[in-house]
Amino acid sequence: MTHFKKVALAYSGGLDTSIIIPWLKENYGCEVVAVAVDVGQAEETSGLAEKAYQTGACDFHLIDAREEFARDYLFPVLKAGAIYEKDYLLGTSTARPLIARKQVEIALATGCDALAHGCTGKGNDQVRFELAYQALAPELGVIAPWREWSIISREDAIDYASSRGIPVPVTKKDPYSRDRNLWHLSHEGGPLEDPSFEPEPSMFKLTADPMAAPETPEKVAITFVAGVPIAVNGEAMSPAALVSKLNEIGGRNGVGRIDIVENRLVGIKSRGVYETPGGTLLVNAIKALESITLDRDSAHEKERIGTRYAELVYFGQWFSPLKEAFDAFVDALSEAVTGTVTLKLYKGNATVIGRTSPNSLYSEALASFNMTGYDARDAAGFIRVFGLPTRGRYRIESRKSLDETLPGDEVTAARLRKAAG
Repeated sequence: MTHFKKVALAYSGGLDTSIIIPWLKENYGCEVVAVAVDVGQAEETSGLAEKAYQTGACDFHLIDAREEFARDYLFPVLKAGAIYEKDYLLGTSTARPLIARKQVEIALATGCDALAHGCTGKGNDQVRFELAYQALAPELGVIAPWREWSIISREDAIDYASSRGIPVPVTKKDPYSRDRNLWHLSHEGGPLEDPSFEPEPSMFKLTADPMAAPETPEKVAITFVAGVPIAVNGEAMSPAALVSKLNEIGGRNGVGRIDIVENRLVGIKSRGVYETPGGTLLVNAIKALESITLDRDSAHEKERIGTRYAELVYFGQWFSPLKEAFDAFVDALSEAVTGTVTLKLYKGNATVIGRTSPNSLYSEALASFNMTGYDARDAAGFIRVFGLPTRGRYRIESRKSLDETLPGDEVTAARLRKAAG
């Protein structure tokens, strides 16, 4: 076992990191610096310092990164149209590189010689944290307790905590593994590991049951400048405040629930239930705005890149040259994505009902059934040119059919000769 003197631990105060502090001290004999990063966990950051010190930390740091998270991490992902496997809005995936960056900064400032995290050996987060470590401070050692200790289940972890008098926010009666930040709340583990199990209504925390949501639809207008959301219902807001406001609006209308089985990077299928109310509103809104501000080819290419961008974020490759190149591409296209989109929210649905932009490419005159300003005769030549490959293929297939025709079938042969020209 490599010897380390001081280790910076990515600390959340949850089950895993609560027992990692004493475990590190018992097994490595090192000092532990607990680093908590506030990316919108709400009340979960309360009392963390006291808890960290009580469990053996020599130092504790709580960093408020909510505005940075929204501005520099969430909004670039939003602009890129990055959605993993068409459903997952990347809440946890986007937070990890920021948390890892802040952890590294504290580690270097406090003289740590190693970094530690509480990610399991089966999940994606271990990759996300450690790729960030490699990009930002490859000289520091890495300790991943879940790949070393004898604990093999959350029940074992609960027992370990109980035996040492460590209070944890999880019990065997409430076994869900949750991750909350400004963008979403995820639910995994426990009964959800059975993909046929219907989530219990009490599990949800951010969104109202759609069936119990208000009977009256609610409208919300979101304004963007160069692809970045800046205002809700005409009120300018900071990035974090804007996301929080939309979480509140979407949440009370039951918007933003998804139940998916996703493909982890390590090859395991994982079932997760996510609540992303504000993010869902923003994704729907920016798509609608792009529909009138981006030309066809740019929109199609951006959609293709969005899929790859989502993979980079999900796989933990935030600090990569390819992502930087994609960001430059997206920023260039997003210069035109300015305007306001209005959504109508009703019992879990968020429907676009209006979009306006000073950069709109939409022409009512051209889109209208009125033929004024458009010469329909131009379409004939365009269609013939566009159809050249189709006609060429048809001629080849016709000749093949002609060669395969029986000699006695004169009628069929004559028809094919005529069709072949």
